[in-house]
Amino acid sequence: SGISEPMPVAATFAFGVEDGQILDDLARLDTTVTVVDAASLRGMIEAGETLEARGLAAFEGDDRGIADLLVDQIEFADVLVVNKTDLVGPEDLTVVEALLTRLNPAARQVRAVHGRVPPAEVLDTGRFDLERAETAPGWVAELNGGHVPETEEYGISSIVFRDHRPFHPQRLWDLFAAGLDGYGVVRSKGFLWLASRPDVQALWSQAGLSGRCDPVGVPVVVSGEWPEDPDERAELESRWHPVFGDRQQELVLIGVDLDGDGLRAALTACLLTDPEIAAGEDAWRALPDPFPEWDLGDLHDHDHAEPVSA
Repeated sequence: SGISEPMPVAATFAFGVEDGQILDDLARLDTTVTVVDAASLRGMIEAGETLEARGLAAFEGDDRGIADLLVDQIEFADVLVVNKTDLVGPEDLTVVEALLTRLNPAARQVRAVHGRVPPAEVLDTGRFDLERAETAPGWVAELNGGHVPETEEYGISSIVFRDHRPFHPQRLWDLFAAGLDGYGVVRSKGFLWLASRPDVQALWSQAGLSGRCDPVGVPVVVSGEWPEDPDERAELESRWHPVFGDRQQELVLIGVDLDGDGLRAALTACLLTDPEIAAGEDAWRALPDPFPEWDLGDLHDHDHAEPVSA
């Protein structure tokens, strides 16, 4: 494909091929391996170069950055080959490895020079698990309480920002546009909702200088459709807010020398104030909103919406 997005490649094993067979009947997806250039990883994430600039855009209007793809490949991998270790000093190498641990705590890391690794580290490992690959990146683990404290001694840390109040779209846009890198953020991802778009929960994803915000679902407080599964319903009830229902901000921010206090203060300043909340949803919808318009065609109608959770 040119850009080798890992999830679509893995998903092809469940697709039908000739004679009604699926690829998984003929071949087994054993291990996904991402080779990391230890000498240039942070520079490539922080550079902000786009796929389009490299001639790698997957579709017209593909505005993703190289950093998005790099982080996706790191978060999806079963094995991370940390290559070119001969080109970095011991301290820089430990920072790279600690960052990788934060991004993907479940992956096995293997150091390499010139890409040489023992075959047993990457062949016939049986490590691939599609469910784990979909649900176990570092940001999801952080949301679910799976903190990785041993990376903090190398300057890698994270915060989880939670609040039920909606974001003021203009203030949040201004914060994102100024760049989260000023707070040391390398990767941020999670769920958010904008006061101007109260009927939709969104997914925020940022790597380096590249960030995007896309609609991901309709909150239960809007749809009225509660999950049938008792555990899901209990989890939803446990975090239900009397005013905002299941709408909430749940953002994980991972970085190097992260200014956690400054970041929390900046995000809190983007929430609606008490007078703004009291003005009501009609006033919220009229707030200045510079975020790109969303295509809501893929979302279910409210009557058939699925609840959104991590």
